[in-house]
Amino acid sequence: MTLRGGFLVCATMVAACVLLVQRSAMAAQQEGRLVRMAELTIDGEQLDAYRAALTEEITTSLRVEPGVLSLLAVAVKGHPNQIRILEIYRDDAAYRAHLLMPHFKKYKSETANMVKSLTLVETDPILLGTK
Repeated sequence: MTLRGGFLVCATMVAACVLLVQRSAMAAQQEGRLVRMAELTIDGEQLDAYRAALTEEITTSLRVEPGVLSLLAVAVKGHPNQIRILEIYRDDAAYRAHLLMPHFKKYKSETANMVKSLTLVETDPILLGTK
């Protein structure tokens, strides 16, 4: 084997090791994450008030709760009263703590008569990637 050939084999092996370490680190980071999808239908006449309450709740949760990693809210295209929220928590304890927070309780009480239906979809994370 030439010096150049040996270098290429070594470089390839190093790159493969780095990739494996990165994948292991990502998997370790995702272990224990609690990820769920909330599917809501909101009373159309109260949609603006609901969106304001949701915005306040998400903004506050992300600002004050270290265990709340991500809260992403979207409306189904063409159906603005159908809201989907992807929730990512550090772990189950962070989720349980979130449910006890004053800002979450305020959101739940303010929006109780606005929410026509709510389905919580439990998930098993496959890959939680962000850029």
